[in-house]
Amino acid sequence: MNKGTSNNSIDNTSTHSRIFLIGMMGTGKSFWCKKLAKKIKCGAYDLDFLVETMEEKTIAEIFAEDGEAYFRKAETKMLHNFIQKKSFVLATGGGTPCFNDNMQWMNAHGVTIWIDEPIPILVQRLQAEKEHRPLIASLSDDALETFLTKKLEERKPFYAQATYHFKGPDISERSFTNIIA
Repeated sequence: MNKGTSNNSIDNTSTHSRIFLIGMMGTGKSFWCKKLAKKIKCGAYDLDFLVETMEEKTIAEIFAEDGEAYFRKAETKMLHNFIQKKSFVLATGGGTPCFNDNMQWMNAHGVTIWIDEPIPILVQRLQAEKEHRPLIASLSDDALETFLTKKLEERKPFYAQATYHFKGPDISERSFTNIIA
């Protein structure tokens, strides 16, 4: 676990009660969200699922019919609804921190954890899920690796603002337990 470069100070009550999981698609944010929320006995939420529910469309349909800019506005609106909740773990979309000052907002209202898996692991995990992910749906496996590498480089400046940074094989339930204890 590495402490991020965030300069935001967060009081202890929000440290333990509002947790935002960030990182590339396929890193396991939804998986860790459920495990962590169960451990600390609070609500587990998936931002993409909530946007789909609000819009009554899949993410792929929103991108195709309304465009990415519309999706990002809906995503930010849903994210900001979490100001009303005192305790939760939220798995964000891979791009969430990169738009509309969302990273600054999350750091100001809770703890952010960057889950960072190596690109080969992401390619392996995402090969079977491409049709459900509009940014990669039409990519070959080779193009997928190139896309993920480029996208990670674009997003790193945002992800690097996270309160905590968990990397690859060192990610375990203990990683999360250490920061919520």
